[in-house]
Amino acid sequence: MTSVLEQHREQLTALCRKYRVKRLEVFGSATGESFDPSRSDIDLLVEFLPIEPGAYFDTYFNLLDALQQLLGAPVHLVVARAIRNPYSQSSVNESTLLLHAARRACRSFN
Repeated sequence: MTSVLEQHREQLTALCRKYRVKRLEVFGSATGESFDPSRSDIDLLVEFLPIEPGAYFDTYFNLLDALQQLLGAPVHLVVARAIRNPYSQSSVNESTLLLHAARRACRSFN
């Protein structure tokens, strides 16, 4: 895992709590030695806890912005449930590393 992610482990956890992230994982080049901080982007896979109706859009983009500011690099934030293609899913799964997992379930807004 890239040193930039390790450096900001506590801040990443705080952002995940603030933006109701259930799971945050890194995948792609940021998980291996081919990562170049001067050229590479950071690919993150996110799964949210239940979010209040109408707040999903703001939550997603506010998290994306906060991650890019914290990490100082372009971030591709992929919502896990949006990956429907089995080949894409397999490719992502090959390199995925867990960054954050919520410890307890929060109340649902349904």
